[in-house]
Amino acid sequence: MTRLRQLASVIDNDCALITSDVNRRYLTGMKSSAGCILLFKEKAYFIIDFRYIEKAKKLLENDDFIEVILQDKLYLQLEKLMKKHNAGTVSIENMTMTVSELNTFKEKLKFYVDAGNGLSDKINSLRMVKTDEETECMIKAQRIAEAGLEHMFGFIDTGRTEREIQLELDYFMLKNGAEALSFDTIALSGKNTSLPHGVPGEKKIEKGDFVLLDYGAVVDGYHSDMTRTLCVGEPSEKMKEVYSIVLEAQLAGISAVKAGITGRELDKISRDIIEASGYGKQFGHSLGHGVGMDIHEPPYAAGSYDGVIPAGSVVTVEPGIYIENEFGVRIEDFVIVTENGCINMTKAPKELVRL
Repeated sequence: MTRLRQLASVIDNDCALITSDVNRRYLTGMKSSAGCILLFKEKAYFIIDFRYIEKAKKLLENDDFIEVILQDKLYLQLEKLMKKHNAGTVSIENMTMTVSELNTFKEKLKFYVDAGNGLSDKINSLRMVKTDEETECMIKAQRIAEAGLEHMFGFIDTGRTEREIQLELDYFMLKNGAEALSFDTIALSGKNTSLPHGVPGEKKIEKGDFVLLDYGAVVDGYHSDMTRTLCVGEPSEKMKEVYSIVLEAQLAGISAVKAGITGRELDKISRDIIEASGYGKQFGHSLGHGVGMDIHEPPYAAGSYDGVIPAGSVVTVEPGIYIENEFGVRIEDFVIVTENGCINMTKAPKELVRL
């Protein structure tokens, strides 16, 4: 069963309108910056403009469930199709549609627009559980990222700036098969590593600095995500102690991952270790998040998330300790959740690398 048919079988209202770029790509397999899907239980319509119409028709020509339509007067087209299927209520993606877009649809469509959580929740439930094909894309993306790390071992040195490191890593991944970057690469050094999501600048690497790299690659729309903390030269005893605490917490978190655990429970397992070491206040973010066609998506390994983490989902495990004006450490892998544990897609070394 195609993803569109799966979604059609569970929609609550007469029809659903999908407008987000990521969800359109997930449901049709086509990347585009425009277009929408109007989905009924019995049929789907992909309305898309002239720039993409030829590609869409070729891609979906063998799927008799979906019809590709050239966009002309969108709201009139939507209204005509809804009348054709005797639809009175349309669901929208309330987690991605802007207030402005919602107001326009309410004004233009002479039907009831359901802006509740139903459609977004159902799409998220489908996207949360990955197929083998989806995880294979993420593994390919991760291998590109890991090759980038190996490359950086020979590039990072005293005198290099954070910005130079970021650009070199980005270029390597894009040159070696990445469709895009998962997010703006984080490359920080020295005291700046205490900023969990700091922005790379002109600071130069010095002997004894930690260098924190948080980055990922995209393959066929799917992201990878990894963080490693390296040392240029010899770390201090305190740096080694903090690194070992973070590594212990990360390994404990990975060991605890399995289907059925809640995000709150998983977060607590790693957090307890860091708190017991006296650095609880220096671990201010959640343990992890889901990864897929978005870099942050459900499920979440967070103290605020009581949802169950299902088999087939992908989550990061990334504890950290950040000591203001001194240094920070974060170690991050991402794993496929199974019934009895997990499969770690990250193969990069986790022992403290000294360059």
